[in-house]
Amino acid sequence: PGYLSPSSKLLFADVPNGLAAISKVPFLGWSQILAYAAFCEISAGYDADVNERTPGDMGWNPPLFSGNDPETKKRRLNAEIANGRLAMMAIIGMFFQDGLTGSAWGDWALYTDSPLRAFEGE
Repeated sequence: PGYLSPSSKLLFADVPNGLAAISKVPFLGWSQILAYAAFCEISAGYDADVNERTPGDMGWNPPLFSGNDPETKKRRLNAEIANGRLAMMAIIGMFFQDGLTGSAWGDWALYTDSPLRAFEGE
């Protein structure tokens, strides 16, 4: 679809999937990503939710889901935290799989020496 870094003549198509992509992105690219993440955190009041309110409550109510019922709000915040934890476990699993098989999405047929296949033929 185009250049990831025109000055380095690096195309998006030249960047591999998974952890191998980390070394292909130029330093200034990572700097931009980190600077934008810092901007988002700082402009949202980095730890205001922890210091001033309930963790996870940034003071914004979505139009269709807003309500003043404290029990509903507590349940939704707990669901948000649980979903965040599940997402963290999933990405760590993908990192592990990428390191083990060389593919974040995994192709089980390529990893024939897995100890998980010990009883496959029985």
